[in-house]
Amino acid sequence: MTSYDALLLLSFGGPEGPDDVIPFLENVTRGRNIPRERLEQVGEHYYLFGGVSPINGQCRDLKAAIEADFAAHGVDLPVYWGNRNWAPFLADTVRTMKADGVRRAAAFVTSAYSGYSTNDQYLEDIARAREEVPGAPEIDKLPVYCGRRGFVEPFADAARDALGRLPDGARLVFSAHSVPLDQPNRDLYVAELEEVAAAVAAEAAPGAPWDLVYQSRSGPPSQPWLEPQITDHLEKLHGEGVRAVAAVPIGFVSDHMEVKYDLDVEAAERAAELGIAFARAATPGADPRFAALARELLTEAAEASAAREGTG
Repeated sequence: MTSYDALLLLSFGGPEGPDDVIPFLENVTRGRNIPRERLEQVGEHYYLFGGVSPINGQCRDLKAAIEADFAAHGVDLPVYWGNRNWAPFLADTVRTMKADGVRRAAAFVTSAYSGYSTNDQYLEDIARAREEVPGAPEIDKLPVYCGRRGFVEPFADAARDALGRLPDGARLVFSAHSVPLDQPNRDLYVAELEEVAAAVAAEAAPGAPWDLVYQSRSGPPSQPWLEPQITDHLEKLHGEGVRAVAAVPIGFVSDHMEVKYDLDVEAAERAAELGIAFARAATPGADPRFAALARELLTEAAEASAAREGTG
């Protein structure tokens, strides 16, 4: 890995106790003029789970899985971890990397898709963190990876498992975080989601019908976002006679609070009200195949960089 001397695991971050919840949500919504009442309302979702988002714990597990994969394949590079919205904050991690002598790192982001909030915003965060740290190492974000086997295969297995917990004829419903219709690269985001849903469905339930829906909408009601929302779609499926649904959150790498609340609580409750059997598929989390994807992307990026330097 002559081109890189470290890997940075870059994630969204999440609260790890009740006292963290509102400050975390203030970080997430900074500059958006979200009323305090709305933050407190969303905060209740976190309090249902003790004020702890699962994402930081899953990042610790993923970091350990990447380190184990590196060791098994002879990759002698340190792995650092930084977040956009909660400790360990990205700028603090960049300071540590600089102090450790890191000169150039590759960033593996816990967001698999193109689009503004799923890709471009991470680039902005990297640039902002480097500006805060004089002499910061170079940081290259690794490419989006939604179509890679290390991402698709864990979801296919999880979808099969969810279907296996339901009566025959269950409908596959793939969900992703909704975004405003005017968000940059929205069409590319949707196209990638459709490709992943089709790939997972082809492996988990060949020939069976499936749907792509959205969840976790925020913002003012007057602003149009991607639809349909999963709870609305459950009502539509019920009207069509569907009595079992396997929800597969392909828009998420790990169990964000949006997965734990919007699917495991809100969607599950709506399904129960409608008499629909409901099962939620797991996210990749720290699956070894997903952890190996970080090494694969890093290797490819290093080889591409070496080739460019050799012809420069």
